Amino acid sequence: MDKPMPNFHFKWMSLEFKLRDLLYPRVRILKEVGIKPGFRVLDYGCGPGSYINPLAELVGESGKIYALDIHPLGIQKVQKMASKNRLTNVKTIHSDCRTGLPEGSVDVVLLYDTFHDLSDPDGVLEELHRVLKPNGILSFSDHHMKEKETISKVTDGGLFRLLRKGKRTYSFVKEE
Repeated sequence: MDKPMPNFHFKWMSLEFKLRDLLYPRVRILKEVGIKPGFRVLDYGCGPGSYINPLAELVGESGKIYALDIHPLGIQKVQKMASKNRLTNVKTIHSDCRTGLPEGSVDVVLLYDTFHDLSDPDGVLEELHRVLKPNGILSFSDHHMKEKETISKVTDGGLFRLLRKGKRTYSFVKEE
């Protein structure tokens, strides 16, 4: 079972992310994924919610965003952001692995800069495979891992295969 980072560290990370997002807006990364209006997207390890507003624009009112994090401050930040911006299609999930989502209910999962910290990465991949629709996309990025390690860790279990490599992300498709 994973444990959330200390509150001070989370707040510091949130501040760093604000600066990062000003210099390199998250929508640039999301454009690599191919998210369309009406999509259901799970932001697994959403942290302070850097991707929520650009996701809301991409999925539109007919889409749905699930923001999952282990840290209560992350969940609170996303809830405040959704309320402030009147995003009625954002649902938060406080969890360290299980999403509670129905099987085959998500079009895209974002797994960004989280994988290297997971105590049970295979269990998380199994859960993400379970909630993805057939041909669903796992969009993966973790700057703590090299390309070869990334590809092998995600594909070795037979749940996903590499679809394409973007500038900042890897897109894996769900294997049946």
